[in-house]
Amino acid sequence: MLAKFFVTAALAVTLSGCVVAVGGDHDFERDDSSWKKTQRYNQEQINKLTLQMSAEDIRTLLGTPDFTESFNKDGETVQVLFYRTHHQKSDGKTTKDECTPLVFKQNRLTGWGDKAYQYL
Repeated sequence: MLAKFFVTAALAVTLSGCVVAVGGDHDFERDDSSWKKTQRYNQEQINKLTLQMSAEDIRTLLGTPDFTESFNKDGETVQVLFYRTHHQKSDGKTTKDECTPLVFKQNRLTGWGDKAYQYL
């Protein structure tokens, strides 16, 4: 009887630090790499841009932007498309400070990046 107690106690101590994951198909690595792949893809495509490309061509290349702005300035229509390109904070949300702005005037790309956005 005493032998069973020691065997049970030894097993309890040995297994107490084990964690067994059962069920579920959540793949944290896949989730993590999904936004990384999107950012990398956006960075690669933005590096291929040339001035005067149309907004439609860029939407075809990059897809739906994370944010958009549109307004008139000095009689010209200005549109800004924001695409996520760099991670800032692990909060599960994309914010404009994690995006690269693409600036269009009269539907043509006039610049991208923070400086182009600041010059508006």
